[in-house]
Amino acid sequence: MAGNADNRQDATAPLLVIDVGNTRVRLGLARDGRLLRVWSASTAPGCTRDEAVATVLSLAACPGQPAGRPDGADAFQPAPARWKDAVVASVVPDLTDAWVQAAAQLTGRRALVVGPGIKTGVPMSYNDPGELGADIVANLACAMASYKAPFIVVDLGTTTTFTVVDGKGRFVGGIIAPGLQVAAHAAATAAAKLPSVDLRAPRCAIGKSTREAMQSGFVLGQAAMIDGLVEQCRRELGEPAQAIMAGENARAMAALCKTVGEHREHLTLEGLVRLHLLNRPA
Repeated sequence: MAGNADNRQDATAPLLVIDVGNTRVRLGLARDGRLLRVWSASTAPGCTRDEAVATVLSLAACPGQPAGRPDGADAFQPAPARWKDAVVASVVPDLTDAWVQAAAQLTGRRALVVGPGIKTGVPMSYNDPGELGADIVANLACAMASYKAPFIVVDLGTTTTFTVVDGKGRFVGGIIAPGLQVAAHAAATAAAKLPSVDLRAPRCAIGKSTREAMQSGFVLGQAAMIDGLVEQCRRELGEPAQAIMAGENARAMAALCKTVGEHREHLTLEGLVRLHLLNRPA
């Protein structure tokens, strides 16, 4: 399945999108500008090019998860014989080169790497756009193409990020807060008597056991934090911006929030597909 230089000429070959996060690496297969299937693996510290290639090959041979297309276009198909191109977004500098090299080996050409200078289609009103994480750039690209401004993208991951676009369609800034798993791990590590718990919403806010009390604090506390910060962003914007939730467990968390009207779990991968269209049109 490793690619070669002729892949760029194969119009039927799919696009490979790669989102390298601190906790997870997410992969996506796209055709004709649409994300069709996704996979996820734990981020491996010190991952080499060969290990990254092996990860793509092994995951792509599995069914993975459909990207939610209702027309049947995302039905499982065997791993492609080749990829026409790749887009890499990484917030882990030590792993970026390995994944970029892996993408080149799989496609036969250098991947489009999300970073300074990439076209996003989003005007920036930010002190230093070069500081933005690649995942935030991808979220902006997809959200701008999908929703009417103003909007706030709430992305659940190692951190919970808030990406704010005003009524003029300008990215004006954001918020970075501890993610749900990070907060739970920090509490369990710092307090010896606290057990590890499943991060799911309890039946009520007032816990009847240590586990329920922790679930309330972590899960309902995260939802309350999101609601509070979304409302604060709306006040500062002076506009009723819609809130879109992205990332792992976006559907479940959105259901707990009063301010979030839409969830789109794979927004970042969809954004990488969008960035490919903007920067390497056919």
